[in-house]
Amino acid sequence: MSRYMDIAVNLVGSALEKDLQGVVARAVQADVSPLIVIGSNIEESQQALQVCSDYPRQLYATAGIHPHHAKEWDNQSEATIKTLAQSPSVVAIGECGLDYNRDFSPRPQQRQAFADQLAIACELNMPVLMHERDAHQEFIRILSEYRPQLPKALLHCFTGDRDALMQYIDMDLYIGVTGWVCDERRGQELAQIVPDIPNDRILIETDSPYLLPRSMRPKPKSSKNEPQYLPYIAEYVANLRQQPPAVFASQTYQNSLDFFGLAQ
Repeated sequence: MSRYMDIAVNLVGSALEKDLQGVVARAVQADVSPLIVIGSNIEESQQALQVCSDYPRQLYATAGIHPHHAKEWDNQSEATIKTLAQSPSVVAIGECGLDYNRDFSPRPQQRQAFADQLAIACELNMPVLMHERDAHQEFIRILSEYRPQLPKALLHCFTGDRDALMQYIDMDLYIGVTGWVCDERRGQELAQIVPDIPNDRILIETDSPYLLPRSMRPKPKSSKNEPQYLPYIAEYVANLRQQPPAVFASQTYQNSLDFFGLAQ
């Protein structure tokens, strides 16, 4: 029986929160456990940690500020994240990074919040979970300053091109692949380059409730993505990589354990 870990679930502050218990139960039934609950700002990071206490060993959390919320970064943010990170349930700093696609926060503030959170991860010797969209060169420039001191670094929901992927692999990043790869409109290039990700650096995720795989048949009645659909993404990616699905599932599960420092 294959096991899966969903390394990026927006379980709080999203449409999934209303049926949190059902989402977790359906994931467990699909052999998707544990789930990593993403903290996108201070409040969500606190909520994510609180939820983890209700589901020991089933839910773990990250603590950080997404670039969309970088304008919220202030003098208290660093201390709060460090405090949250003391909990055994917090397994990574983030989601942090740069997003120049929507620019919900001014770019200088995005860069500052990103750099500060990388510094926290270095200081605490913790993995970092990162986001990058339409900001590749700036992202590389900032990350390069901290990468030698970071124990592990993950670029989740990768949607870039081959050149970007090669640079990230050269930096020894873990690469998170979502249902974006199942989209015949937007995911074609990703589908072509997914086989280039090293076996020990690929992770799978839903980034739910977003990015419901378009190729699923029959289509779920709800448009919300859920962790229970991760096995579908895993099989889809395994086929692209010409690997047996069970072997790929085992590899990505072990990679996830290794990245977050979790015992099997």
